[in-house]
Amino acid sequence: MADSSVWFVTGAARGMGVDIARAALAAGHSVVATARDADRVRAALGEHDNLLALSLDITDEQAAQAAVDAAVERFGSIDVLVNNAGNFYAGSFEVISPAQFRAQMETNFFGPLNVTRAVLPVMRAQGSGHVITISSTAGLEGLDFCSAYASSKFALEGWMESLRYDVAPFGISTTIVDPGFFRTELLVTGASSIWPELVIDDYDERTRATVEAWKGMNGTQGGDPAKLAAALVTIAALDEPPLRFLAGADAVDAAERKANLLLAQADAHRALSSSLGFDGSAA
Repeated sequence: MADSSVWFVTGAARGMGVDIARAALAAGHSVVATARDADRVRAALGEHDNLLALSLDITDEQAAQAAVDAAVERFGSIDVLVNNAGNFYAGSFEVISPAQFRAQMETNFFGPLNVTRAVLPVMRAQGSGHVITISSTAGLEGLDFCSAYASSKFALEGWMESLRYDVAPFGISTTIVDPGFFRTELLVTGASSIWPELVIDDYDERTRATVEAWKGMNGTQGGDPAKLAAALVTIAALDEPPLRFLAGADAVDAAERKANLLLAQADAHRALSSSLGFDGSAA
C-alpha cells in the first residue's frame, strides 16, 4: 500500500472510531470520517486539511453511496474502509423486542454491508483496497445477555470470511478485528447501549443486576482504543494483512475457548456417529 492512503471510517464521532481516524491522520493518511452528525465528527477530531467529515446513517443505502461519492470527489480514491459503527442491544432474547432485534441487525450487520457495497466498486476499479470490519469476541462465542449483539457479530464474521474470496481476485484484502473489552463508549446508555424494552418477571431480577453491573464497568475496561487504532494503521500498511486480528489477551482467550470447544465437539461427534453407524461422510 502507498505511504499515504485514503481511509473511510464509520462511527467516527466517538469511541474507537475517533481513535482510528486520529491514528490514520497522524500517520499521514487522508481520512473520510463519518457519523450520523458530521458536526460531531468535526468537534471530536478538529479541523484538518486531510479530513473530510460527512454525515452518514449506515442503515441508509443511498446515504452510503452519497458519502462514497463525496469521498472520491475529494480524495480520488478509497484505499482502506473501516466498518466501525455499531451499537449494543443488550438483554436476554425474550426481553429484547422483535423491533430491537431487527434494529440491532440493521446497524451492526446490514450497515457495514451497505457501506462496503458502495465502496467495493471504487476498490475494484483501483485494483486494490482493504476492508477492515470491527467485530467482537461476541462474534466468536455466544455470551450471556448478548443474544442480539452476538447474532449481529456472528453474521459479520460469516460475511467477512466469505467476502475475502469474492474480492481477492481484484487485489482487495479483508481483515476481521475481534476486540476484547476496550474503553470505548459501547456501554454508554443511550449512546451505544440500548437496554431491553420488554419486561418478563422471570428475567427481571437478572436483567436489573446485569444492567447495573455493565453500567459500572463502563470506562474500566482493560483495552486501550488508541493502541488498537495504532495497530490497525500498522496492519493496513502490510503487504499481506491478516484475515483476522484478535485484539487483546481476552480476545485470544475467547478464540482458544471456542477452538477447544469445537475440537471437543468434533471428537464427541465422531464417537456418536460411529455408534449410530455413520462414518462421517455424506450418505
